[in-house]
Amino acid sequence: MYSSKFSRLMLGLYSRKAAAVCGAAGRSTFSWAAVCKQRTLWLQRSACLEPRRTSTQSASQTTLDPDEVKKFQSLASKWWDEQGEFGALHAMNDLRVPFIRDNLLNVHRARHPGKPLAGLRILDVGCGGGLLTEPLGRLGADVLGIDPVENSISTAQLHASYDPDLYERVRYQACTLEELSAEEEGVGEVEEKGAGQFDAIVASEVVEHLADLEMFAFCCSHVLKPGGSLFITTINKTNLSYALGIVVAEQLLRIVPSGTHDWEKFISPVELERLLESNGFSVQSVQGMLYNPLSGAWSWTNSTAINYALHAVKLTDDTQPNPHTAESGEHV
Repeated sequence: MYSSKFSRLMLGLYSRKAAAVCGAAGRSTFSWAAVCKQRTLWLQRSACLEPRRTSTQSASQTTLDPDEVKKFQSLASKWWDEQGEFGALHAMNDLRVPFIRDNLLNVHRARHPGKPLAGLRILDVGCGGGLLTEPLGRLGADVLGIDPVENSISTAQLHASYDPDLYERVRYQACTLEELSAEEEGVGEVEEKGAGQFDAIVASEVVEHLADLEMFAFCCSHVLKPGGSLFITTINKTNLSYALGIVVAEQLLRIVPSGTHDWEKFISPVELERLLESNGFSVQSVQGMLYNPLSGAWSWTNSTAINYALHAVKLTDDTQPNPHTAESGEHV
């Protein structure tokens, strides 16, 4: 599917530091040095012209980004095309489903043969067409998938209707996280004021598309039960993630549509951990992920320079934070 030139490019880029990436043009007429130089100048210019903002600083008070909604609205009918724009997400299930399952089983010791997650209530934030919602439901969990794109929710509902095993176990709702949080607050006033409703929250390949990460973290903490788990997969903010995640994946190899990602919205594991800890979470693990466009497969890696998965736990009222240094993942 890809030329040998791109094969050597992808494998070579990941095995080197970003400095080597920036200076390597190989046999191609494409100049990595020019890309990196232009990127650096642009970042320096932006830093001089605009006041520095952290990922947690926002006045939007909503996680919804209208531009992101428009992007995914146009792709709503393509979620279940494994050879299409979301093929890499289909393949990612080989890593993220066991990652979620195994970490939940470490916390919840009950054993349900064939349905290991039975009895657990999971919220899938930004579920899209249900690519991750369905396999979690098949593991026995009661899963609610939410997404602000109504057409994506319609696609998810239609696809789930073909599997009787998912009946009454998987539900979908077209809404934002903050809208659901407001609904859950009303439920909490009736049942147990202040108590969360979910045992786990999953936000896979979502946070890099949100308008307000502070609001996201706050709402996750609000709807999650004390001791509940938060699972996130996202993209680190490094030179390498820009080179491979945007230049190569979007502009050269077209693995995902051009414009899918905005590098300014990427976040490092350190920044994400800081944000979560300020909202009552303790990060348990951070693990790097690597996508091979030649095989179409994902694998775990020690480097978090591009993609990574994170597992955090909401602290209980009687649990004091235990500061620790997580794997920074700030490779350049």
